Amino acid sequence: MPFDDTPSPVAPLASSRLWTSGTTGGVAVVVMLVIAAARPDIALWLVGGASIVALVTWLGSRNPQTERQTSVADSPTSADSIEDGRLLDAVFEALDDPVLIISGGEADDIAGRRIVLANRAARDLLRVPREGMLLVSAMRDPNVLEAIDEALFGGISRTIDYAAGGSRARHWKAWVRPLPSPGGSPLALLGLRDETDVRRMELMRVDFLANASHELRTPLASLSGFIETLKGHAREDPAARDRFLDIMAAQAERMSRLVADLLSLSRIELNEHIPPSGRVDLGGAAADVVDALSVLSQDKGVAIHLAAADSARITGDRDEILQVIQNLTDNAIKYSTTGSIVEIGLEPDLDAERATASRMPGATRLSLLTPDREVGVRYAAITVRDHGPGMAREHLPRLTERFYRVEGQKSGERAGTGLGLAIVKHIVNRHRGGLIVESAPGEGALFTAYFPLLVEKRTT
Repeated sequence: MPFDDTPSPVAPLASSRLWTSGTTGGVAVVVMLVIAAARPDIALWLVGGASIVALVTWLGSRNPQTERQTSVADSPTSADSIEDGRLLDAVFEALDDPVLIISGGEADDIAGRRIVLANRAARDLLRVPREGMLLVSAMRDPNVLEAIDEALFGGISRTIDYAAGGSRARHWKAWVRPLPSPGGSPLALLGLRDETDVRRMELMRVDFLANASHELRTPLASLSGFIETLKGHAREDPAARDRFLDIMAAQAERMSRLVADLLSLSRIELNEHIPPSGRVDLGGAAADVVDALSVLSQDKGVAIHLAAADSARITGDRDEILQVIQNLTDNAIKYSTTGSIVEIGLEPDLDAERATASRMPGATRLSLLTPDREVGVRYAAITVRDHGPGMAREHLPRLTERFYRVEGQKSGERAGTGLGLAIVKHIVNRHRGGLIVESAPGEGALFTAYFPLLVEKRTT
């Protein structure tokens, strides 16, 4: 039950406070004046004391509640500023979570739902003006729209999940609350709370355990079998022992690469929605990759040709850009035959149409990742072309799946974990770029990764 602030029956009323303190002080003053009249020798001291008592009595008789109300009413930063709305508007704009106030219109007219007010976070996320826009133009999720209708016309509060569209998946918790609207159109409050990091952490743990347990089962089984063999009849066979030890070392190295790639992929996926802030020269990064893979290419008998090009600067994480170029080039070397050439090209300044154009006539072309299109954005593209066996059309859509390998690559003739292109896709996605593959059987394959060019800020 609510707290009942009933005054005590034995306590003096507030209205009697002045009378009680005044009477007590008055009696004391009268007594002191009577004594002063009877004792002239100390009359001066008694008159002074009576004056002090009278002053204290007057000060104590003032009503503190009245004083407090007067001071609050006179304060320039309390009621006046709140009623003016500027403070509340500043708080609304400063909220980190997107918040919208929505008006209902007619219950059977979905086009009547309008955004009355949207804070800065909502405008940045949904690309809407501050007020006046149709709700269905900014929010098309049927579950969210249904929850808004229930709040507008049923007074029901709900909390639901909402997944934002676009190439970078983001997960939100949408909460809807009805608002009082005396004499006007019904109102509702829509708020969005970002839960992308929480979802990514959950998925990362689940995926890591599932993938690690699935892929590590085979090499662990091989190691266990060879160890039992070496402890048994092959113990005294030097030739068999050396052969088994070589196989065991290869399996242990495969497990090490697998764990490293899984950890790298999980880390990249966790930060995929956070744009990078560094500066990278694509030409310099490609040259560094060619130097790093020179030993591998020489062992395989494959030449790497880096086409000379102008500098192309992008916003990105240098280590991740290096990993993209290295994974694509490493795959090209693996699939190339001895004596062939791997070609790396750089196209420094392209519009969206040229960045996604075909570069391998007659081949099947597929976009593995397409960024959100923005007007006026220029791109730099890095291309990696091999002249190996190529791939059939049906394999292309699954190239960036975890552990997917083109048929014939699971026998172990080429080392790899099946995670290289998955890592490439997530890195390119984090950098707001795109990824395209072109291939034809017997003609090789060509991968194109393109990134938005760095826009230099002009100083005036």
